[in-house]
Amino acid sequence: MFAMNRTVDLDELLSFVRERKNWILTTTKQSGGVQLSPVTGTVGADGSLLISTYPERAKTHNIRMDPTVSLCVQSDEFGGAWVQVDGNAQVIDLPEAMEGLVEYYRSAAGEHPDWDEYREAMERQGKCLIRIHISGWGPIATGGFPSSKKAMFEKWQPGGELADDSPQMFDD
Repeated sequence: MFAMNRTVDLDELLSFVRERKNWILTTTKQSGGVQLSPVTGTVGADGSLLISTYPERAKTHNIRMDPTVSLCVQSDEFGGAWVQVDGNAQVIDLPEAMEGLVEYYRSAAGEHPDWDEYREAMERQGKCLIRIHISGWGPIATGGFPSSKKAMFEKWQPGGELADDSPQMFDD
């Protein structure tokens, strides 16, 4: 497997992100350091990125101080395709967040069997919504061997052939 990066337009990016729910959200702490938060996310109808969370979480405090965020949207399998997405986030609290939380659920899981029950649960849990407006993104990347390392790795394989179960020694 050789590394490959593919530049994509916004529509391709959103299509890629819609298929992946495992994200790592990066926010900036008050100290200036970074906060990494594993989150479940989805794409809203307007192309913004949505995360359901709680107002007490570090990520929400950080976003309220500095809305600049980055995400690593990754595949389920380690070494699968991934992309970095940058944007500006806003934390939306209840009651204003309710319809956004409904949008989040619909996008992530489809129709709820009882929307009144869902709304009551969101209210009871005190949820909030993070909405990220995309400002930029990198190429969709795939781990593995960079093309610059291909010849070096091939010489270590019997017959110069790449083995399917080769160790990922040169992951990007």
